[in-house]
Amino acid sequence: MNERDSATRAETVGSLLRPKKVLDALESGGEPPDTERFGEILNDAVSEAIGLQEEAGLDVITDGELRRVSWAQTPSFLDCFESRPGSTTALNWRGGNGSENPNTPRAYPAVVRRVSRARRVGSMAAEYAFLARHTNARTKYSLAAPSYHRRYWSDEHSRAIYDSCEEFLTEVRDYQREVVVELVALGCDYIQLDAPNYGSLCDPDTRAQMERQGRDVAAELAFDAELDNSLFEGLKNVTRAMHICRGTGPGGRWHSIGGYGAISGELFSRLDFDRLLLEYDSDRAGTFGPLAEVRPGTVAVLGLLTTKSGQLEDEEIVASRIAEAAEVKPLSELALSTQCGFASVASGNPVSPGQQQAKLELVAKLAHRTWGAA
Repeated sequence: MNERDSATRAETVGSLLRPKKVLDALESGGEPPDTERFGEILNDAVSEAIGLQEEAGLDVITDGELRRVSWAQTPSFLDCFESRPGSTTALNWRGGNGSENPNTPRAYPAVVRRVSRARRVGSMAAEYAFLARHTNARTKYSLAAPSYHRRYWSDEHSRAIYDSCEEFLTEVRDYQREVVVELVALGCDYIQLDAPNYGSLCDPDTRAQMERQGRDVAAELAFDAELDNSLFEGLKNVTRAMHICRGTGPGGRWHSIGGYGAISGELFSRLDFDRLLLEYDSDRAGTFGPLAEVRPGTVAVLGLLTTKSGQLEDEEIVASRIAEAAEVKPLSELALSTQCGFASVASGNPVSPGQQQAKLELVAKLAHRTWGAA
């Protein structure tokens, strides 16, 4: 573990609640309007998000992902997707609130052309520059893991373009490599991959469905882990992090049950990352036992404070859970975060701005109480 990571004990996963002025400008979650006034609104909102995290005392901060319609930006920048009925893996959304049923069959982006950058002028990494200019704190940037893009593969629609899903994933990795290199050039030294595709493999229903489709889940997982590792090959002085998400949808929903033990033996030892952000905010995540599978020296960031509801966790209960995890993995190789983003999609989770602030402050307070101030 390097010195920067040993001083980084309190963080949030990425997205923060979008202010009403941003939601109003987005007009119910559509593509961001390309106007100078909207740019000013976003700059103001990001500045406020930076201030919120600094005041809370987090050791590493994001721009709240406020410039994004959704956490996974690739379809906004690459011209290889079109909506088609169905998807490779139907996720079983559960819980939360809201009238819309997320399990209703619908069109989903599928790969129908070769990877191309023609969709939008500009770079995916460009949004980081504003964050870097407006804080002296350590910063990070998150993007969908290369392996996540397996979700966009369709045997029906994609095989006319690529010989295999793996060929497509490799081209996505090559594009994202350019993004990562640009981020490093802008001064970013902490890059996080978000990978709900791995979290969904904890769910026995999802895994069984994939096997019924004739997919070799173990072979896919082995390929995907090496693919994600390869994104950072040759890069130095960059903290490589992966968030293994268990699903966050509108209204605080989730799509994966079952503990990390379903994947830890196959996956954790394969992942060559400095930090793994793991969600442990509910009984659905199982025990801390799988932390024993995390590579020695890799920091396991415990997502113990939920973003799916506004109720603030009890400080002493969270502290006791950190102590419990330290019986499996050394305390020096642990850190603390929220469980996921507060607004992976524009509508966000059922949490108020005040509740969000209280959770961020509790993360920092507990982390500094446990490991000392950064």
